[in-house]
Amino acid sequence: MQSIPVDTARLGVLRCAIAPEVKLSNPETQEVKRDRDGNPVWTVAVTVRQDRRRISVIEIAVSGQPKGIEEGQIVKVTGLTAFVWSMGDRHGVSFRADAVTAVHGGPSPAKGGDA
Repeated sequence: MQSIPVDTARLGVLRCAIAPEVKLSNPETQEVKRDRDGNPVWTVAVTVRQDRRRISVIEIAVSGQPKGIEEGQIVKVTGLTAFVWSMGDRHGVSFRADAVTAVHGGPSPAKGGDA
């Protein structure tokens, strides 16, 4: 599988859409997916919006649990790589990063459920 480095500076503001979740290698047994070093793999769904285009959501896999990331928070993605894959008649692009970290001091969504 060929890896393609992604320039995150060109992706605009990256915002957490779904807080980090552990990735399962087998949903039936709840077995957690692990990297080559035995660390659990987590996924973070991140919104991407370039140049006033519509928003896309990408799921980024990262080794180890990302800390301090909440939905709606601006994040920094380090070492983002895309992988093109295909299995039979299915195909797609997967993303992996060295780290996904919270950007502190940036705008965040209003808390609370009152509208």
